[in-house]
Amino acid sequence: IGNFRANFCFMKKILKITGVVLVSFIAIVGLYLVYIAFTDIPSYDIVKIEFQSKSTPESIERGEKLTLMLCANCHLNNDTRKLTGKRMLDAPTEFGEIYSQNITKDKQFGIGNWTDAELLYLLRTGIKKNGQYSPPYMAKVPNMADEDVNAIITFLRSKNPMVEADPTTDTPSKPTFFTKFLCRVAFLPFEMPSKQIPMPDTSNALELGKYLAHSLDCFSCHSADFKTNDFLDPPKSEGYFGGGNKLLDELGREKLALNITPDKVTGIGKWTKEEFVTALKYGIIKDGVALQYPMMTYSPLTDYEAGAIYDYLRTIPPIKNKVNRKVY
Repeated sequence: IGNFRANFCFMKKILKITGVVLVSFIAIVGLYLVYIAFTDIPSYDIVKIEFQSKSTPESIERGEKLTLMLCANCHLNNDTRKLTGKRMLDAPTEFGEIYSQNITKDKQFGIGNWTDAELLYLLRTGIKKNGQYSPPYMAKVPNMADEDVNAIITFLRSKNPMVEADPTTDTPSKPTFFTKFLCRVAFLPFEMPSKQIPMPDTSNALELGKYLAHSLDCFSCHSADFKTNDFLDPPKSEGYFGGGNKLLDELGREKLALNITPDKVTGIGKWTKEEFVTALKYGIIKDGVALQYPMMTYSPLTDYEAGAIYDYLRTIPPIKNKVNRKVY
């Protein structure tokens, strides 16, 4: 009987300690979740870098082309006709109510008082000049060639009407708890590249196509889910170019990204290069149906560049994933 009582007391003590530990753990987790809910997107220490863009007529022209395809879809406001920002209607509702920012040359409301180094740091890492991180709904360019990043910055500094100073004030985004949580565990800043990133060999269609498909963020929408994209090594993204990612149109209706792998049944395996180029540049697919927002046309691409993307997509593993397109 004595041994039984001793064992019973010992077990009771163990259970009590376990209960205290469990309750403490739950309390700590609860407090952490409350902290996330009532705080903003996290901020980070800024690493000072030296950079001065090199502007030429050619770099500005190249920068305009890249900006139209990579930045304007989110930042171009139809009312101001400038890159003053707007509501990002295609952002999944799980991320919150998201607004792009004013990136005109206005010194108070835009990026007119940003240095070239601060712009480069943002584009490469996702960290703003005040240290706050920009979640994945802002495109970053960790793998873009140095020459192309320089071109984008020189365009933003140019006299183009789209970037002329405009005092339109930013509308603060309203990220969900889910977004703020992911920004602490999964969506993290990128490191600044440790070495120079050269331009691709434009005479090599496959190399050029891969570069464009990644640097223009095509894989980001056309893979399975924004949350599982690998922006540093895009081919490791879940469902790489296999479609199914949930996007929204201007009215908040769900639009699934299409499968553009070379699968012959559910992808573009039976498409000709001409059909693909027509779809990419002009928004008309092979059955005569016009592509709809949030898919934009990439008319600034040359036929050779658009064809190079097609050539690259033909080399990736096909994924059998039938995506039902809703036509409204």
